[in-house]
Amino acid sequence: MNPLVGIIMGSDSDLAVMEAASDVLKQFGVAHEVTVVSAHRSPLRMVEYAQKAKERGLKVIIAGAGGAAHLPGMVASITSLPVIGVPIKSSNSIDGWDSVLSILQMPNGVPVATVALNAAKNAGILAAEIIGSCDEAISQKIVNYKSSLNNEVVEKVQKLKKDGWENGFD
Repeated sequence: MNPLVGIIMGSDSDLAVMEAASDVLKQFGVAHEVTVVSAHRSPLRMVEYAQKAKERGLKVIIAGAGGAAHLPGMVASITSLPVIGVPIKSSNSIDGWDSVLSILQMPNGVPVATVALNAAKNAGILAAEIIGSCDEAISQKIVNYKSSLNNEVVEKVQKLKKDGWENGFD
């Protein structure tokens, strides 16, 4: 099956974070690819990737980057596909805020959906939701996933009640 989501990162050292996006896309049955595309060390590769993404069948790009974190915004400036940015706390990062702000503060006209620091799992879920807007099978998997989150909360409330803690809201 051809990939629908491209997961890219500035360095293979980002894979430990970005793997969570791949894991959740596998869980939802969304075909995807994973590769390294650096805005600073391989700008021509980045441009080619962004220019050819749509014609190769991609529907969404998840781009993770740390430090100056230019990759998501630069890719978004080249492609018409939605780009989800994952700020990564890297070794040269200032507590990750530089990455968050670099991705979050895009100028008008070049939007990048931005998830929380190191939140590649949320990027994967958001990409699956985007794919699910046109694919009922994927959409149903998202519905089931969110239902399971609710069930986990209900189970925790029941445990609190059993342990004598929960005695208020019902």
